This record gives sequence, structure tokens and C-alpha cells, in this order.
Amino acid sequence: MSVDHYENFPVASILMPKRLHKPVAAIYHFARAADDIADEGELPDDERLRQLDDFRDELMHIAADEIPLRPLFKHLAIEIREHQLPMQPFHDLLDAFSQDVVKKRYANYDELLEYCRRSANPVGNLLLHLYEEATPVNLAYSDAICTALQLINFWQDVAKDYAIARIYLPLDDMTRFGARETQIAQGLSDDNWRALMKFEADRARALMLQGAPLGSVLSGRIGLEMRMIIAGGLRILDKLEAADYDMFCRRPVLRPFDWFIMLVKSAPLRF
Repeated sequence: MSVDHYENFPVASILMPKRLHKPVAAIYHFARAADDIADEGELPDDERLRQLDDFRDELMHIAADEIPLRPLFKHLAIEIREHQLPMQPFHDLLDAFSQDVVKKRYANYDELLEYCRRSANPVGNLLLHLYEEATPVNLAYSDAICTALQLINFWQDVAKDYAIARIYLPLDDMTRFGARETQIAQGLSDDNWRALMKFEADRARALMLQGAPLGSVLSGRIGLEMRMIIAGGLRILDKLEAADYDMFCRRPVLRPFDWFIMLVKSAPLRF
């Protein structure tokens, strides 16, 4: 199943137990549909926000044990009830997608982390509930991993995000390193830009390593999947560094050989 619209979400992976394919797919379809409302097409902003409010209404139907109107939410309701999933992560995702509609710049890193708390961390929260491993410690590890994945995705896609008028780089960091918005518009990578991106990449790497013990806490195929996710994020950072932080000309992507490297690095206790 394609994850082009929601890149940080492992969907029905061959490593994931078959019993989890349906609930993960239902959550993914919810996230992808909401993400598309925020990002795709030529809808005016007020219409995007209205449609996201419709999604909130459907979540309220589920919470009240009422039958949702849309098939997407009917399927989601079944999985939420069967697996006793919390509702707040779904609302957090909708809040993040709504924020994408109206907020295009982030003043500082704290603002960006607050966005990631709602745009990325809910995914890990829901997966841990599906795994029946949602302890406070595991949730903290998961938050670090999910935020790191979101940041890595931002640094990978600086040009792509700018094309839809968004900059996720903290503006105070850009000022500190002497990087300019015009550089993004022109795809120019100079010493200032490389220093900025190294700083941001190092910060994302530290967060990923902070959460990496989760890959050893989780057992079996779920643990291997988690270690592969962690290795994938770190591999993108390695490729970004190898490209001298010029994602404009050499956007880092995972190739078949990278999956072999990731599998090797996913052995227990490697992180």
C-alpha cells in the first residue's frame, strides 16, 4: 500500500502481524484523507477547514457510539472499538492538518515541536495501543522517534514544502545561521545553508537515538519493524549528510541497497 501521502506511517508492512493490518490500514486511510484535504487540490482555505471540521463531527459520532456517516469512519469505528483505541490522537492529527492550512512559518524550534506533537506523535501512540505496549516509557520513546521522523521528512522535503508555500525550518535558526528564504526559492546551498541543515539534522538524529531503545523493548516482528523504521530515518540523515545538505539537487531517498543496510543495522541492541 502506497504511503506517498503520509510518509511516516508504516502501512500493513510485511513485518507487521496480519491481525494488525486492518486497524493500521483504517488509521492510515483516515490520516491520508485528512492530509489530502489540507494539502491537495485548489480548495480555498475556509473550505479545507470546513471539511476537516466534518471529520471532527464523525469522530464525535464514534465517541458517542453513534453510526458515522462516511464509510471511512464506519471502518475506523469498528477498529477503534475492537482495539479500544484512544480518541485524542485522531483529534490531534486533525488539529495539525488544520494548522497546515493556516500556518506557513514557525518562529522557533519549540513551535515546530508542538506541531510535531500533534502531526506525528499520535501515529506512534496509536500503534503502541494496537501493540498493547502503550506504557509511559514506551510512549516517550515513540514520541521521540515520531518527532524525529517528522523533522527528517521536513529536511528531506524543504523544496517540496516551499512549493506549497510552507517553511518548517525555525525562522530564528535561519537568522542565526544567515540562511535566507530566497535560497530555498532559488535552490541555493552555500556554507550558511549547510551549517543550518547540519544543525537541524544533528538535532533530529539525537531525537531518533533518544527513542531508539523502543526497537529493543518491542519483541518479534513488531520490534524488527520498529528498528527498520529507526534505521530508515537515520539512513536518510546519512544520505543528506553525504549530499552536503543540498537537498535541492540531491534529495535523499531510500534505494534497494539502503534496505539491505537498514536490515543489517536492525539487529537487536545496535542502537
